[in-house]
Amino acid sequence: MGIATTRAVSLVGLQGHVVEVQAHLAASVPGFTLVGLPDTALSESRDRVRAAVASTGLPWPVRKITVNLSPAALRKQGSAYDLAIAVAVLAGADGPAAPGLRREGLGRVVHLGELGLDGRVRPVRGVLPSVAAAVAAGFPDVVVAQGDLEEARLVPGARVVGAASLAEVVALHGGPPELVREVVAVRPDRSALPSRPPGDLADVLGQERPRFALEVAAAGGHHLLLIGPPGAGKTMLASRMPGILPDLTDREAVEVTAVHSVAGLFDPGGGLIRRPPFEDPHHTATAAAVVGGGSGVPRPGAVSRAHRGILFMDEAPEFRADVLETLRQPLEHGELVLHRTGGAARYPARFQLVLAANPCPCGMAVGKGLECSCSPTVRRRYLARLSGPLLDRVDVQVEVEHPDRVDRLGSTSEPTSAVAARVLAAREAARARLADTPWSTNAEMPGRFLRDVLGPRQTLYAPIERAMTDGTLSLRGVDRVLRMAWTVADLAGRAAPTSGDVGNALLLRTRGDHG
Repeated sequence: MGIATTRAVSLVGLQGHVVEVQAHLAASVPGFTLVGLPDTALSESRDRVRAAVASTGLPWPVRKITVNLSPAALRKQGSAYDLAIAVAVLAGADGPAAPGLRREGLGRVVHLGELGLDGRVRPVRGVLPSVAAAVAAGFPDVVVAQGDLEEARLVPGARVVGAASLAEVVALHGGPPELVREVVAVRPDRSALPSRPPGDLADVLGQERPRFALEVAAAGGHHLLLIGPPGAGKTMLASRMPGILPDLTDREAVEVTAVHSVAGLFDPGGGLIRRPPFEDPHHTATAAAVVGGGSGVPRPGAVSRAHRGILFMDEAPEFRADVLETLRQPLEHGELVLHRTGGAARYPARFQLVLAANPCPCGMAVGKGLECSCSPTVRRRYLARLSGPLLDRVDVQVEVEHPDRVDRLGSTSEPTSAVAARVLAAREAARARLADTPWSTNAEMPGRFLRDVLGPRQTLYAPIERAMTDGTLSLRGVDRVLRMAWTVADLAGRAAPTSGDVGNALLLRTRGDHG
C-alpha cells in the first residue's frame, strides 16, 4: 500500500484555496476513484492522467487507486488538477516498476497544469491568482506549464518551475530522467482582441463643456453620461478617456491582472497590466456577458474586466433593462457576488461607467427639435429606459451638441498629454487628502466624510439647496455634487472647493438645467 500527497489550488472567483491532493494505492481490484466534489471536467482527469502516464513511458499502477481532493466540502472544477493527480499517483506507486518519485517534501509543492493525452503539460486559466494564493498560504514552490511560467513568475516570493511534459515533472521529483524528450511546449490560447490606441483629445474640435466633463470624470473617478445627437462626438470623447487616466498602482495592477488571468485574456509577455482597461460591450450583450456567469462557478464579465478602468456602454438605452439594472450593485459596492449552483464567486468591479445615449430614437431631439420625427411620448419612453436609480448613481451628466462651424474649421484643441498631466495632479492631491482613509478617489468618499471635511462652510450649500427645492437634485445627488466640487478644486489646484466649484459641479450633475 502506498500513499503520496501533493498540492493544487482551487479558484472560486479570485479567491484561491490550496487543495491537498492525496493518492492511496491498495493491492485490490484495479480501479481509479476520484473524490472531493469534482465537476465533470475534473472527473474526466482520470482518463487524461492514465493516457499521459502511458505516453510518458511509465507503467500504470495495477492497484485500487483512490485520489482525494481535500477539503472535500469545497467544490472543485476544471482541469488544472491533472498534473497534481498524476504526480500523487506516481509517487504513491511501489514495486520494481515504480518510477521512484521522492515522497518527502512533495506535500509542500503545488502543481498546476492540464495534461494532454501525449503527456504534455498544458496551460490553464487563473495562474496568477492561484500562485498568489499558494504563496500566501505558505507554499512558495510551484510547478506550472511552460506556457504559464512568465505569468507565474509575476508573483513575488514564488519559486516557480515550468515543465513542458509530465516526464520533466517526474524527473524533477527524482524519477528516471531518460524519459524526458524534447517536446514543443503548449502556449496558452489568448483570445483577447488586440488593444487599440486610445486616440488623442486634440482630434476633438470644440466641445469645451463635454471635454471639461470628461476631465472631471477622469480626475475624480466619477461615472459619466453623454447625451447628444448622432455624430456629435460622444463615442470619440469616450474612446479617448483611457488616455487621460493615470497608470495603475502596483496593487491595482495585480488586481486587474488577476481578473484578466481568470478570464483567459492576459498575455504575460508585457508584465502586469499597468494601463486602465477599457471594455465596450455591444448593446446586444446579455447580462451574463456583462456581469459574468456561466455554468458551475461563474467567470468574470465585462464589468469585472473593466475593474480599475472604464466600462463604456454606447447607445445605452438600447441595452436590455435587466442588463442595465445589474449594474446598480457594482456601482454602489465596487464588487460583484455571483451565485450559481457550482458556488458563489466574488469579483472586483470598481470601474468608471461611461454611458452614451441619443436623446430619442431618431437622435434629432436637440435644440428646438424641429428635425425630430419622434412624438413627446416616444422621447420620454426612450430615455426612461435608463432608470432613475441608475442615473442617480452617475455623477457627471452632460449634453453633447454638434460643434459650430468655427469649432470645426479654425480651432485647435488641447492634446491628451496636457489633460492627463492635470488629471494626474488632481488624483495625487486626492490621494494625499485621503491617505488615512480606505478611499483613493473623490468618487469613493461617503457623504458623512464629505460633510465632516467641509465643516461649517454653509455658503457652499446655497446653490445645492436651490436645486433640491427645484426638484432637479436628489439627496443622493447632493453628495455626488460635493464629490465633484472637490474634483473641480483639485484640478484647479485649490485646497478646498469654493462656491464656484460647487456651481460648476451642479451644472455637470444636472446637464445645465440649474444655473
